[in-house]
Amino acid sequence: MRVVDVGALAGLWRRSLIVRADGARDTDTWVRWLQGPRDYVDLRQPPGRPDFTGVHCLRDLTMTQLHWMAGQDGFAGQLLVDDGIFEWRRDIDFQPPGPTPDRGALDRGGEVMVETGYHSPYIEHWHPEIGAALPLYAMRLRDRAAGCAGQLVRVGDVFAYARGRAGALPELPDLRTCIAGAGSLSQAQDLADCEISFGSVSASGWTIERSTLPFKEGCRMHTGALPTRDGVETFDVDALGHEITRLWEVMVLEGRMA
Repeated sequence: MRVVDVGALAGLWRRSLIVRADGARDTDTWVRWLQGPRDYVDLRQPPGRPDFTGVHCLRDLTMTQLHWMAGQDGFAGQLLVDDGIFEWRRDIDFQPPGPTPDRGALDRGGEVMVETGYHSPYIEHWHPEIGAALPLYAMRLRDRAAGCAGQLVRVGDVFAYARGRAGALPELPDLRTCIAGAGSLSQAQDLADCEISFGSVSASGWTIERSTLPFKEGCRMHTGALPTRDGVETFDVDALGHEITRLWEVMVLEGRMA
């Protein structure tokens, strides 16, 4: 059955397969997509992850670790639909922008939803892990100090959070190429400083479980039951590992917080 309504997609989705335009198949990449009322966050992490023991901030990262990190993908924005074709608008993107928008059709039969590419003939298989549950909301954010964009989506006890870079990436095909061409290790580290994180909410707070910045995993992103409509505070570390608090202005709020 063809999916034509964004509201029918709210929840957490897991990808089990992608078949690319050249016929290459991937079943090993860890992929999750959290869909709110309209806004979403998506994270994709390849296998072969190196050891990140002892890494606590950007400046601790080695080129080997950065090479693997640059093979990740993640993006966040608004999910649009027009005449049965969905577009995952990428307001925050871990990789440089691609040549075409991310568009595809969705067909659901039972517990498998098949995404078929519009500009490129790829196929992805998606499976529901958590359906629509309250709280169900999304926030588009702006860092009051740094000015970078942010996004927060929560469905039940699952959340996804995205923070954009302070500056734009070079106009190159992918992040690995950007990092390989960096003039120094610190410049390469800064290019990787875009956070796409997934986690869970409990009585003790909001805990990050997967992240494009692996040193964030296991950390508390937020305490308390809910952020407020007036603003959001998130815990973070700067490039040198000093603890900081980010203060976010809520630009758009959609859905139900309770």
